[in-house]
Amino acid sequence: MSTGMHSPKSDLRGGVGWMVFGLAVLAESLRMERFTSMGGTLYTMPGLVPGLFGGLLVVLGGALAWRSRRRMQAGDRGTADPLVNRRIVTMLAITLAYSVGMIGHVPFVPATWLYVAAFTWLFAPQETGPVRRLLAALASGALTASAIVLVFEQLFLVRLP
Repeated sequence: MSTGMHSPKSDLRGGVGWMVFGLAVLAESLRMERFTSMGGTLYTMPGLVPGLFGGLLVVLGGALAWRSRRRMQAGDRGTADPLVNRRIVTMLAITLAYSVGMIGHVPFVPATWLYVAAFTWLFAPQETGPVRRLLAALASGALTASAIVLVFEQLFLVRLP
């Protein structure tokens, strides 16, 4: 009984990989300087956000691995996908264009808006319809760019490029 999703073994490897990566990020964030001698608090330490992201990667990787184990126990074989496929190459290309080509060359808000909008447009379900996908992509880009600026500049007091 195939669900049309990736193979459970592939998801298991991916889940374990995300958990290992998340643990590495979490461990390194805990090693970062806390600046307590300068009056730093929990909320101002540089490793807080990377540590939260690392912990989240561990949780989500665990959920993926757990789901894949349940699928394997149910006898689901899924579909075999190549390790590197067109979606991964597309994601890497637009992320590289954003991080190398736009950050530092284009103001942060429009660069981030364009990146998130392009990502959403490219990876939203095709059944959604082009107009709805476009509106969702534009809204996602605007909301994400605005939220990032608000959080970093108002909460963490970090000026963005």
